[in-house]
Amino acid sequence: MVAVAILAAGKGTRMKSTLPKVLHRLGGLTLVERVLESCRSLNPERQLLIVGYQADAVRAQFQGRIDVEFVEQRQQLGTGHAIQQLLPHLQGYQGDLLVLNGDAPLLRPETLQQLMQTHQQHQNVATVLTAHLPNPKGYGRVFCDGNNHVTQIVEDRDCNDAQRKNHRINGGIYCFHWPRLAAILPQLQANNDQQEYYLTDVVQFLQPVMAMDVEDHLEISGINDRKQLASAYEVLQNRIKDQWMAAGVTLINPDSITIDDTVQIGTDVVIEPHSHLRGKTILGNGCRIGPGSLLEDSVVGEGTSILYSVVSQSTIASHCRIGPYSHLRGGAEISDHCRIGNFVEIKKSQIGPQTNVAHLSYLGDARLGERVNVGAGTITANYDGVNKHQTNIGNGTKTGANSVFVAPVTLGNSVTVAAGSVVTHDVPSDALVIARSRQRVIENWNIQPAPPASDS
Repeated sequence: MVAVAILAAGKGTRMKSTLPKVLHRLGGLTLVERVLESCRSLNPERQLLIVGYQADAVRAQFQGRIDVEFVEQRQQLGTGHAIQQLLPHLQGYQGDLLVLNGDAPLLRPETLQQLMQTHQQHQNVATVLTAHLPNPKGYGRVFCDGNNHVTQIVEDRDCNDAQRKNHRINGGIYCFHWPRLAAILPQLQANNDQQEYYLTDVVQFLQPVMAMDVEDHLEISGINDRKQLASAYEVLQNRIKDQWMAAGVTLINPDSITIDDTVQIGTDVVIEPHSHLRGKTILGNGCRIGPGSLLEDSVVGEGTSILYSVVSQSTIASHCRIGPYSHLRGGAEISDHCRIGNFVEIKKSQIGPQTNVAHLSYLGDARLGERVNVGAGTITANYDGVNKHQTNIGNGTKTGANSVFVAPVTLGNSVTVAAGSVVTHDVPSDALVIARSRQRVIENWNIQPAPPASDS
């Protein structure tokens, strides 16, 4: 039985932002959301966010989530003071408490599982996640005996010269037996340089306390400024890309590619340079993405290629060719074997199988059947200044270059639209529609130039 408490009350002054530090984003999720995700596999009985600075903004981020509780720390007087705020909320709780930092988003679930196992197997009152750093400056030092039992934790600013030579640092991640911790929390005092209540001071009252070293010290990296945020993103990206390459995905020039960890990718997918996959994007087997493409919250079927294009919140079926320089957005649905070409924008439209929209067209709020051929420069004029309207185009219809469909309008099957037509009324199947002025030719239109002006 475990409860999780996440320290998320700080302002994050070095971020130079009006946004609370824990709400800054890392790869599509806020920092504090990533911390919550890291402990999901533990199936915690309760999840408590200790909030302070802009507490309402942090609460708003989790609006609608009944699995997250909020505990307010009105004054930020240190980590010990933050955990003291849990006393009324966990009254009578008899299990373990896992304490995490809301600005440390790189923890692996496997590490937390190992921490919990170590804590429970050794029947520790407290277990501390530690790491050995080449340069431990700025971190509290952890001192242990030969059995990894913690004898002392000293904050960096309070260390003497001899203590600073210790490279085992405190990762700020703890597991406590809550009843024992709750009993001594009121005894904490702020007898230190910062005049804060340190959670690490509980070590002197609890036994046994054990340290567990994390294998990759980057997991415990905290984020205090924008540079560290960028470094954390690089670590996260390396993990994600290593995972997908091991699973059979080809990344050409991985350093130029970014992939959110919420993305799903099939086998034999090739991702070209300068391509970016965001949100809940799903790629089927054998896709080719890029170079220079951005996909966000979209589904792509197998064997589809997307070149120099932007696709957001849309669905593309199998064996389609998209781009270069196409823009699919707002619920576009592209069926199998379609061609969406150069400088084509499609918004909130359904495109039937084997339909070609080859170049220089805009289709908004439209429904096209199968085997439709859309001529260059075709536009659905879907907005009347107040409302959006639908254009329906039947199977096998061909639109001429520079056609405009003023919605609402419906074309039947196998309609041919003459080039340059502005269609404002419905057209039956098997018809030719010409909606343009008759060409007039006025001969002898060559106007003689005026004589030059005289100098007199």
